[in-house]
Amino acid sequence: MISFESDYIKGAHKKILEKLIETNDEALSGYSTDSYCASAREKIKAACKKDDAEVFFLVGGTQANQVVVSTCLRQFEGVLCAKTGHINDHEAGAVEFTGHKILDLPQHKGKIDPEELKDWVETFYADDNRDHKVFPKMVYISHPTEYGTLYSKNELEQISKICKDFNMMLFMDGARLGYGLMSWDTDVTLEDVANLCDVFYIGGTKVGALCGEAVVFTHANAPEHFMTMVKQHGAMIAKGRLLGIQFDVLFTDNLYFEISKHAIEMAKKLKELFIKKGYQFFLETSTNQQFIVLENKKMEELKKNVRFGFWEKYDDNHTVVRFATSWATTQEDIDTLEEFI
Repeated sequence: MISFESDYIKGAHKKILEKLIETNDEALSGYSTDSYCASAREKIKAACKKDDAEVFFLVGGTQANQVVVSTCLRQFEGVLCAKTGHINDHEAGAVEFTGHKILDLPQHKGKIDPEELKDWVETFYADDNRDHKVFPKMVYISHPTEYGTLYSKNELEQISKICKDFNMMLFMDGARLGYGLMSWDTDVTLEDVANLCDVFYIGGTKVGALCGEAVVFTHANAPEHFMTMVKQHGAMIAKGRLLGIQFDVLFTDNLYFEISKHAIEMAKKLKELFIKKGYQFFLETSTNQQFIVLENKKMEELKKNVRFGFWEKYDDNHTVVRFATSWATTQEDIDTLEEFI
């Protein structure tokens, strides 16, 4: 059985495991105050080219999304995002659980449109009854989106300007950020992300780590007592070394980018394979997530040997499924897949 079910189905890159074993007997202070966390922070700031950035290590993506939104917004403020945005559609109400409303926008292959965003906010502030509504204070995007699509640098610049014009924060969910940055069809760099966003996170869980995300506030703008609130939300780990060591390794010798590039190369081969076999794609993507329309009978047959993710019903006889490559996908996986499709 081979699996393209998701990008976090395998453990961690061997260099991370080796470093965890190598440092296992070291006595280190807790709660991300150890030397490896400090080193990882400096390496991430250098990669972002942001000396004044503040970097925090949280245990997972859901926690990162919830903590960032809830600590940056006041009680009467909400967060704008695409209707299909992860916080709106796949987080079990984690953001709403903290008391902050998600204000959803139309989605276009997973993305929000800058002009529609601007129109929404302008309409809000033109309403004399706005004091009776939830105020928009943050815009949430993910890169890549839930549909594996990417924002162009121009789109990010437009969204960033709108946020500045209306005093809103721009927050990028980077759970799969490495795969977006290494796409064969992107003009966005990590430096661009750091320049255009107020806060974002670098995903580790889906990009080579056992667990963990690095939340980056890009201009010394983290909420006061942020780590205290991280702990209140249960997103802090006592053995902070576990996260620091992993990100220290990922940001040594460009490992994060190299393994992300590998996943993209495997995705390109997977895509070429489905094209060669005459399969229909649900939409065009250039990241590690590829969405295929399968005839239901073929889908059930394929399930016997291949794991993939259900996405949505296409029609009565077809289903959209997702194949995801990762840092751990091998050429052998691709070759084996060819035998079954």
